[in-house]
Amino acid sequence: MRRYDVRVERGKVDRNMAAPVDDMFSFCVDPGKVSSCVDVRFINNVKGKGLFAKKSIKKGDAIFLERPLVSAQFQWNALYKYRACEYCLRALETAEENARRLSGIPGLSLPHPQLCRVRPELHQGCPQCQVMYCSSECRQAAEDQYHRVLCLGSSHDDPDHPVNKLKDAWRSMHYPPETSSIMLMVRMVAAVKQAKDKAHWQQLFSHFCSRTGNEEEEIAHKLLGEKFRWFVPEGFRSLFALVGTNGQGIGTSSLSRWVHACDALELPAQQKEQLDSFIDQLYKDIEKETGDFLNCEGSGLFLLQSSCNHSCTPNAEASFPDNNFLLQLSALSDINPGEEICISYLDCCQRDRSRHSRHKVLRENYLFVCSCPKCVSQMHELDVTSEEEEEDEGEAEGEMEGDEMEDEMTDV
Repeated sequence: MRRYDVRVERGKVDRNMAAPVDDMFSFCVDPGKVSSCVDVRFINNVKGKGLFAKKSIKKGDAIFLERPLVSAQFQWNALYKYRACEYCLRALETAEENARRLSGIPGLSLPHPQLCRVRPELHQGCPQCQVMYCSSECRQAAEDQYHRVLCLGSSHDDPDHPVNKLKDAWRSMHYPPETSSIMLMVRMVAAVKQAKDKAHWQQLFSHFCSRTGNEEEEIAHKLLGEKFRWFVPEGFRSLFALVGTNGQGIGTSSLSRWVHACDALELPAQQKEQLDSFIDQLYKDIEKETGDFLNCEGSGLFLLQSSCNHSCTPNAEASFPDNNFLLQLSALSDINPGEEICISYLDCCQRDRSRHSRHKVLRENYLFVCSCPKCVSQMHELDVTSEEEEEDEGEAEGEMEGDEMEDEMTDV
């Protein structure tokens, strides 16, 4: 199976009281249309608020398109030369450049190069620090929101600059696969500091859950670790927890977009077969050279999407169809008026694991115990993780093999 779909990881939960409607929809494309389709309601003190349908939504419908308040590329992802726009995370490599790097084949040429939508001639760098953007619009947006505070100028590559030391410290504690970035927190602080209306930005960020632990369940967020749990002031701990429990994974890939465009081509059967064979071989070469890490990856804070609660059987999912940070929430099934719209904070593989394994991931990452219909229906399962189940199966197989060997020795 081809793995060209951009990976979408982990929607997040927000348990605060319902925010003002104008705020909740303010980062959506066409907020008026979205507010007529969905509603944010307070549920209870355990779940907090949730997103509900105001009208019928059909399977496959786009529910809304939303940009994040702030986003950032993962640190190891950037270090490994996955080049992305500093503002919107759009991939900056052409599909061919991307394929050459990932496959380790320098002379590789992609057929139908015109299908690549990356436009290097539009890319712009910051005149002072040279960080790259996919367009002048993104460069200006970053400048207006946070980059005037964060621009390192000639110190961009200075390992002793405080921001670079912070990035290095983060990488030393958080190895791939990454789920968050210290720069998300840095840009939050910079956005508030740079804003003329600081109270407005503080109010926007206050809508996200920022507890460092679930008091009832006594869960501490794993991003903090022992060091941060004991030595960081409570305000900074809350910032870690906010990002850890609300940050939505973002994935972009110029190669993925090129493959999708190739799939849509109307070609004679023989040419189509040749193109499919070329792509299949390309992914085999990439898997051998690079493994599973194919995309530019980062995370962002999405105001309306953060209102979506989790279900192990979700009726909606997030994707990034524009190959940038614009999040589209789409219906996985028909949704009736008044029905809650739920996403899964787990990926497909995690959702197939045991109830106990799912709960372990959710408790460690999102500070709650799931009570969705699937979990309730499986509440009488044994409290063992999927790894333990696999170990038990392995031990059982080993015992069987031992018995068979013993039988063979007896026969001899």
